[in-house]
Amino acid sequence: MEFTNKAVIETSMGKITVGLYGKEMPITVANFIKHIEAKYYNKLIFHRVIDNFMIQGGGMMKSMFEKVAMVDPIKLETCTDIPHKKYTISMARTDVPNSATSQFFICNTDCDFLDGKYAAFGTVIEGMDVVDAISKVETHSVRSYDDVPVEPVIITDVYMI
Repeated sequence: MEFTNKAVIETSMGKITVGLYGKEMPITVANFIKHIEAKYYNKLIFHRVIDNFMIQGGGMMKSMFEKVAMVDPIKLETCTDIPHKKYTISMARTDVPNSATSQFFICNTDCDFLDGKYAAFGTVIEGMDVVDAISKVETHSVRSYDDVPVEPVIITDVYMI
């Protein structure tokens, strides 16, 4: 498989470059790019960090209030050729399969139990050390949210390269 696009996620802890599988996951990749082009992700945070699982961002402001969705939820796509291995980027969603909008997560370990249930659509190709560092930050609970970084990990910019 080849990447159809690449994006850089700049954070307060460094840059993460992801390769996107647009041929295999066209709906999901187009949705991600739409959010990038609208600068939707800028100034949001990685709001859920669980070492030995994943880091999640793309929907919450520093205040831990959700940003209003830009699009209607998209259809769940899956591809057996894109397993949830360490450094895979995938769409977050509710318990409802077709509920993903803007939030995404990056696996910080192999998460094969997510295969076929979540839309893995790319992989980190640079900045693995940044993913690893974010995975190790201290977390606490904020209102009803668990695993929130004590010191916010801010998404400063996301852009296509």
